[in-house]
Amino acid sequence: MRRLLAGRTRTALVMNAYDFQDADSRNASLEREVAELRSVGLAPEELDLRDYFSGDLSLRKTLENFDLVYVRGGNTFVLRRALRHSGADVLLPELLASDALVLGGYSAAAAVAGTTLRGIAGHVDDPDHLPAGYPEGPVLWDGLGLLPFAVAPHYRSDHPETEEIEHTVQHYIDHHEPFVALRDGEAIVVDGDGVRVVG
Repeated sequence: MRRLLAGRTRTALVMNAYDFQDADSRNASLEREVAELRSVGLAPEELDLRDYFSGDLSLRKTLENFDLVYVRGGNTFVLRRALRHSGADVLLPELLASDALVLGGYSAAAAVAGTTLRGIAGHVDDPDHLPAGYPEGPVLWDGLGLLPFAVAPHYRSDHPETEEIEHTVQHYIDHHEPFVALRDGEAIVVDGDGVRVVG
């Protein structure tokens, strides 16, 4: 990620996948994420997509101030809703296609970058969870399509969601859905036309 940034450091930290948690838990996580990003030389500040739910299209101008959008994990479906209601699900693919910024993140962030969220539903990733302040609406099952396959994070890892991910992987197999199962510590890197798993 740092190589792709080529010395740039301005980082928008998106915490919205964690909006299903109480405020204290979310704030504690925000502090940890900021500290970790600073520890690798980045300059993070939170970009709360809820501030852009009005649909006034101002998010595009805000994103021009950042080099990296880094997305925290959490509930994949809450994150997908936040991306839709803020317009980020349209803006991010456009900005990535023009090489205007770098996108990084983990867990739900990797899953939502793929083709579909079907098969991901579980205890943590409740598709029907609607945090306060989120508009009503149907579950969004489509990913952003930034990757040409679905993503199953935490595969056979020391993680509480590993057992659920076994069901996700089986769903993809049963439905002939192209996918990549990521173990913790692995990452998908997209650089130009190249897509590879590292770690």
